Amino acid sequence: MAAAAAVALPVSTPAVAAGLIPIRLARPTGPAPVGAVELHLVDPSRTDPWSGQLREVMVTVTYPAADMRDRAMLPWLSSGAERALKARFGGALDGYALPKTHSADRAPVRPGRRPVLLHSPGYTSDRTFNTLLIEELASWGYVVVAVDHPYDSGEVEFPDGRVVVNRPDDASHEARTAAVAVRAADLRFVLDQLAALERGGNPDAAGRPLPRGLRGTLDLTRVGAFGHSRGGAASAALMHLDERVRAGINLDGALYGPVVEHGLDRPFLLMDTAVHDGLNEDASWPPFWAHLSDWRRCLRLADADHNCFTDIVAIAPQLPEPVRETLQIGTISADRAVAAVRATVRAFFDLQLRGRPGAGHLLWGTAPRYPEVEYVAG
Repeated sequence: MAAAAAVALPVSTPAVAAGLIPIRLARPTGPAPVGAVELHLVDPSRTDPWSGQLREVMVTVTYPAADMRDRAMLPWLSSGAERALKARFGGALDGYALPKTHSADRAPVRPGRRPVLLHSPGYTSDRTFNTLLIEELASWGYVVVAVDHPYDSGEVEFPDGRVVVNRPDDASHEARTAAVAVRAADLRFVLDQLAALERGGNPDAAGRPLPRGLRGTLDLTRVGAFGHSRGGAASAALMHLDERVRAGINLDGALYGPVVEHGLDRPFLLMDTAVHDGLNEDASWPPFWAHLSDWRRCLRLADADHNCFTDIVAIAPQLPEPVRETLQIGTISADRAVAAVRATVRAFFDLQLRGRPGAGHLLWGTAPRYPEVEYVAG
C-alpha cells in the first residue's frame, strides 16, 4: 500500500472565497471509491443515563461505492458539530475550514458481500475523527460503521439540528467503567440494527433513504470492532458481551469492565505509544493480556503520542503552533503515522476476517516498509 500524503494543498474553493484557511485529509489508497450514509438510530429499550430520554446514537456507514457521480462529499463534521468543536477551542480554529471527506453521500454501493467493522471513537472525540482510517478500510472492501456515543464522545449533531456535547465524567474508575458499558451497549444495538437492515428494514429513525445496494452487502458473519482510546476499551467490552464480533483492536486505550479479568477467546490486537520496555504499564493491560486465549499481539507506534491513531495527527500540522502543541501527536511525521496505522489495522482484519496472511511481517513488527511499527509481545 502506497503511503498517501497526509498534508496537501487546499482544495476548498468556497472556504478560500470566505477567507478561511482550508484543511485537507489524504485520500484513501484502495481501488474502490468510497460512499457513506448517516443514520439516526433510537433504542426504545434503553434510557440514556445522561439525558433520561431514550438512548439515541448517530452512525456513519462507509462502504465501497459503485458510482460517485453527482454526489456531494460528506463534511468531516456537520455544521452544528463544527460550530461546537470550534467553540471548544475558544475561537482558535475560527479562521479554518474543516475538511470534507472523500465519502460520497449515499452513493450506490459496489456489489459484493463485505466484512463489517464497528468503530468507536475516543472520549470527547467524534465518530469522524478516524476518517483517514475508515475510508482506507472501505476503499479496500470493508463496510465500516462508526458510532457516536452522545454525552461521552464529542460533538454529536442530530438531523433535527440538536447538538449534544460531552458531559465530563469525574475521572473515577467507576465512572469510566460505566461509560464503557454504555458504549458497548450502543455498539450491540447498532449491530442489531444492521441485522434488521440486512433483513430489508430501514433502521433510520426518520426512514431517510438508504443507498442503493446497501442491503445485501453486509456480511454479518464477519464482524470486527476497533476503537481509539475509550473506543478501544468499548471494542473489547463489546467482544466480551457479543460473540457475533470475531476480532477486535484497541488503539492505545485503558480497558474497563469484566473483560479485563475474563479476557477473550477471539483474536485481539493491542497497539500503544508508551515509551518503556515491554507491555503497556496501564494497570488494565497485563490482566487482560494474560486472559487472551486466542491470537493476540501487542504492537507499538514509535515516536508517537496518543492522537497519532486519529485524523488529528494529519490535521495538526495545518494548524497554528499553540493549538498543535496541545494535540498529543508526538514527533512521528503525519504521513508515516497515517500510513502505518492504516496498514496495521487493515493487515489485522485481512488476516482475521478474510484469511489473508500477506502482511504477516507487519503484525510481527518486522515490515521494512513500516519501521515505525514495533513488536512488543505476541
